[in-house]
Amino acid sequence: MGEWKKCKLGEAPIEIIDGDRGKNYPKKNEFFANDYCIFLNIKNVTTNGFAFAELNFITREKDALLRKGRLKRGDVVLTTRGTVGNVGFYDQSVPFDNIRINSGMVIIRPKGIDENFNYQLFKYLKKDFETFATGSAQPQLPIRDLRAMFFSLPPFPEQKAIASVLSSLDDKIALLHRQNKTLEAMAETLFRQWFVEEAQDDWQDGVIADLIEFNPQRKLAKGQIVPYLEMAALSTSTFAPTGWYNREFKSGTKFINGDTLLARITPCLENGKTAYVTFLEDDQVAWGSTEYIVMRPKGGLHPFFAYTLARNTDFREYAEGCLEGSSGRQRVNVDHLKNYDIKLPSPAVITQFNAVAESVVQKLHQNSKQIQTLEKLRDTLLPKLMSGEVRVEYEN
Repeated sequence: MGEWKKCKLGEAPIEIIDGDRGKNYPKKNEFFANDYCIFLNIKNVTTNGFAFAELNFITREKDALLRKGRLKRGDVVLTTRGTVGNVGFYDQSVPFDNIRINSGMVIIRPKGIDENFNYQLFKYLKKDFETFATGSAQPQLPIRDLRAMFFSLPPFPEQKAIASVLSSLDDKIALLHRQNKTLEAMAETLFRQWFVEEAQDDWQDGVIADLIEFNPQRKLAKGQIVPYLEMAALSTSTFAPTGWYNREFKSGTKFINGDTLLARITPCLENGKTAYVTFLEDDQVAWGSTEYIVMRPKGGLHPFFAYTLARNTDFREYAEGCLEGSSGRQRVNVDHLKNYDIKLPSPAVITQFNAVAESVVQKLHQNSKQIQTLEKLRDTLLPKLMSGEVRVEYEN
């Protein structure tokens, strides 16, 4: 096998590109909800890659005036301010052709390094980026410090072999995430169709409190060490939270498997933070942020009904209308939320929905467990492969 070479990032076969900071940098009134070119914000580059929600766009004319910061396929975007070290890979799976970076991030463009290896390398270096970042309120990683950082570069054929192993795991994980998104979309469509659009005239008028128990009683003794779930762990787009950990219970919202967690505080509510809990052991009670609303169906409805309701656009808009309090710290008034109007479904429709929901939840849970297993394997292999502790066979 070939020898690895220790070098600085500034001397590696990559180009580190800053965004355009010139006179043509877009002003606030030159950003739009949809147009020709995405102008990435720091929040669009997460610990899990790109998050194409709440996007800012600029026009074709404005894009033509900017000199630097436009992405090419194969580029990596690295955040250098705030949450330092998040990376997004602009490969063929990204469904946008025109993207520019904003401040607080740089483009890492491969110039003789395998582009997939380049992506895995910058994921591996995240811990070093966090160490080198300066400032406490708003950590920053200056480009000069980034260029001065050392890493070990294997021969090109070994780069491709390493990237192939890690990318195959990433691809399997991405496929399972796509399957789960499809399953959730199907369940949400059925909810809207069966309980809203095709609600029968002979169904009794009611309010959501007739179908949902809000903040049901769960018991935990103070001092118990049980799973804890932070607000940051809730997703804006899928059911599965991430990053729960054991912690001594003191005071917080308690929940069990099958509960739906809905963020009640702004801007988490508007951003869509919601979860359906499946990660606990049987009969286990967990706890988390006091800013959750716990929802659990009653009347024979499958627990997943609450989650499909919580993802429904009309319900979310109603919940936003229930926000009260001072600007920036508003919270949903749960008593008002309970008055959301809904037709009370017939037993036949409940039976139909429950059958579909049970099938969907089983598959979602299986996929989620497989994702966790694959992520653990990938995260274990990443430092070993990128440091050379574990070598892979390759052909020259």
